[in-house]
Amino acid sequence: MDQFTHAERATDWRGNNNIAESIFDQMKLEPSPEPDWVVVGAGTGGTSATVGRYIHYQKLNTRLAVVDPEHSVFFDAWRDSNPDLVGTRGSRIEGIGRPRVEPSFIGQVIDRMIKVPDAASVATIRYVEDLLGRRVGGSTGTNLWGAFEIVAEMRQSRTRGSVVTLLCDGGERYANTYYDDSWVSAQGMDLDPCLERLNNFHRTGNW
Repeated sequence: MDQFTHAERATDWRGNNNIAESIFDQMKLEPSPEPDWVVVGAGTGGTSATVGRYIHYQKLNTRLAVVDPEHSVFFDAWRDSNPDLVGTRGSRIEGIGRPRVEPSFIGQVIDRMIKVPDAASVATIRYVEDLLGRRVGGSTGTNLWGAFEIVAEMRQSRTRGSVVTLLCDGGERYANTYYDDSWVSAQGMDLDPCLERLNNFHRTGNW
């Protein structure tokens, strides 16, 4: 079905059991049912388009943040309002990030984009493995890094509320890449500064 072109129209973003409706239905049981932020990755653009359109359609106060990995062009294209921007290489974070802006990426519904280094994505999935009791993939690490950054900003400004993100992939198939020290070293990634930042965030709430 050419998902990169049609992902943003594959579901009814006004409701009818799409991912946005599911998020907000689940949040009804939480202390802060209307999230301050929803954080998603930039892949086909379909998820961010659906969530962003739903937020606007429902006239919610929630804001949408989209995280973009290293070597992807979505962040720069959104920042510079240049949808024709083309990169020179693909993303190392499987499932998200593209060397071109896909037709399903609707920048007008996005409130903020966050550029996430690949080392940060990989460090995050390693760090949260013990916390979650499971391995997750690189795109989940990208999402969580962006969510942690927003949570830290909210804490600093003493803003109470909720932040939602997605655990969008399992980590089982990445044993020989993201979870392998030799592969990480061969990619030129230094995870230590990112792990230190995550430790500090966990201990103090500061970013």
